[in-house]
Amino acid sequence: MDEIIKIEDVTKRYGEFCAVDNLDLKIKTGSFFGLLGPNGAGKTTLINMLIGLLKPVSGQIYIMNQKMDRNNVFLKRQIGIVPQHMNLDKDLTVKENLILSAKLFNIKGKKREEQIESLLSHMDLKKVEDRMSRKLSGGMQRKLMIAKSLIHDPKILFLDEPTVGVDLNSRRKIWDILKLMKDMGKTIILTTHYIEEAESLCDEIALMDKGKIFYKDTSDNLKNSLGKYTIEYFDENKVTKYKYFYNIEDANKFSNDIKGRFILRDLSLEDVFYNFTNRKVI
Repeated sequence: MDEIIKIEDVTKRYGEFCAVDNLDLKIKTGSFFGLLGPNGAGKTTLINMLIGLLKPVSGQIYIMNQKMDRNNVFLKRQIGIVPQHMNLDKDLTVKENLILSAKLFNIKGKKREEQIESLLSHMDLKKVEDRMSRKLSGGMQRKLMIAKSLIHDPKILFLDEPTVGVDLNSRRKIWDILKLMKDMGKTIILTTHYIEEAESLCDEIALMDKGKIFYKDTSDNLKNSLGKYTIEYFDENKVTKYKYFYNIEDANKFSNDIKGRFILRDLSLEDVFYNFTNRKVI
């Protein structure tokens, strides 16, 4: 599978603060790529460079074998963006928001109407197409934002915390929509604080902290790098500790020496994230 995005030695600084630090990354065409990291890890800065809003102080970004910069109109038409913060016109209806987005991309006539009707159907928004966007639930607002980002049928979709503040049921419905977009051949780049979201959706996941990507692999391989089982327990200072094991026999043997309460469970991607972000990034 060819790479649709290549990042080579990219650095971005704000004064003395290094938001992205000499970063290299390749993302395959048609993949669903997750970018995980704590607040301040550099995820949003990296996304803003990928979409041409920010310029790196050094290094290069290539998308579809073209160099990304603020003036590359062709590449910007290949990209759809769902920002973390709401970008809806609250005084327009659902359908009017989509019409406005279509006009910005000079999509006209029958093609515009067909695209809007298709998106309303895929996003389950047809029944509220005439409702003011300010009166939508949080989940519906997020679905409308995704619909807006897809109005021009982009090849690449960037999602920055797309389900933040959304209830569990709405989040799962949005996941189904994103899976459908992936099945339609789109390359999707997701940043999220919800570890289970990345675990459910992404083909490949990168862990990012302090401007660096320090681990990149599939969810299963990331988990297998740490173990198969986790024991959570209180130490003598009443601080929660985590111990990881590759086989259940070792886990049970360790638990026999724990004096207080403990939990033995399957290892999760959240364990991997916690373990590596509490290590020093090289």
